[in-house]
Amino acid sequence: MSVRRPAHRLRLGGRAAIVGIGATEFSKESGRSELRLAAEAVRAALADAGLTPADVDGLVTFTMDTSPEITLAQAVGVGELTFFSRVHYGGGAACATVQQAALAIAGGAAEVVVCYRAFNERSGRRFGTGVRHREPSAEGVALGWNLPSGLLTPASWVAMAARRYLHTYGVTTEAFGRVAVVARHHAARNPAAYFHGRPITLADHAASRWIVEPLRLLDCCQETDGGQALVVTSVERARDLPRPPAVVLAAAQGAGRAQEQMTSYYRDDLTGLPEMGVVARQLWRNTGLGPGDIDTGILYDHFTPFVLTQLEEFGFCGRGEAADFMAAGTLPLNTHGGQLGEAYLHGMNGIAEAVRQIRGTSVNQTPGAARVLVTAGAGVPTSGLILGSDG
Repeated sequence: MSVRRPAHRLRLGGRAAIVGIGATEFSKESGRSELRLAAEAVRAALADAGLTPADVDGLVTFTMDTSPEITLAQAVGVGELTFFSRVHYGGGAACATVQQAALAIAGGAAEVVVCYRAFNERSGRRFGTGVRHREPSAEGVALGWNLPSGLLTPASWVAMAARRYLHTYGVTTEAFGRVAVVARHHAARNPAAYFHGRPITLADHAASRWIVEPLRLLDCCQETDGGQALVVTSVERARDLPRPPAVVLAAAQGAGRAQEQMTSYYRDDLTGLPEMGVVARQLWRNTGLGPGDIDTGILYDHFTPFVLTQLEEFGFCGRGEAADFMAAGTLPLNTHGGQLGEAYLHGMNGIAEAVRQIRGTSVNQTPGAARVLVTAGAGVPTSGLILGSDG
């Protein structure tokens, strides 16, 4: 039985834009609180936008962020808030924070909204160590099907799907290595990247130690201390600000049938990412664009295999063909170095790179980039954006 979709939906295309980006340094030990990291990133983003804290009337972050909106507002000097919101599901929230901001602006709930994420993920809580303690919850019950089998970490959860992908399509882990090599190539040229000046080869990837087969160390993203913030306002107001706006051409969220958080093993097929397919269909439908219209791709790369499956979900290539697509180098990918090479900020730094591509200021600039696809966490309920130039 098909589900009838609502006929009337709020279209975001061309109504909001990202006008400011700001970040702290990306490190392994920040030496300061997560609130301070958030405040530094927000101030930097506002300065980049040519705005002040007094201009801000909305804040959006992740449910996992430890810096509440009202506390950050006090720390930065923001006055009254007319909009505040949080998005769930870890890295899947990244593009959705911009969607929330754009919706607030389009609906008149706020005029200037700052999206932020800050954490001491390396020196504090390390997500890579996996599940050590959980309060009773429905999410905990879902994990209970897999924890007794030793699937305790994000790497182990993704490894199951990665193994099935290799088996189904008859490819080798070299396909994963190509993703890592591209990310580190771009990071090597990016002074803000943790792996600045340190590219890798396919041989380096193959020699890196196993984490959970078929994933090696260089298939796994970093753990980072840092903060990132993005300033969103209306396109009309953006035109009066000093930086070229990155217009939100489309924004979408997606969760698939039988969706879990990185352990969706009871689906009919483990070789794809249906939640990303939900996002892809919305982005293409709402813009009238297709894969051939995208100049640069910023794809969420917490683990290399899911970059391949995202390429396939978005139609850049057919099922099982992403290894050859990567080898061909047709689409500039993760030009900041991604989470593998620049920093792991739950994808927020990827959105900032998309803005730089639109502005023409990336250290690995795609010539004439006018449309950039950005995705958020893969394997979890997720989100995506298409950003474009104004005009």
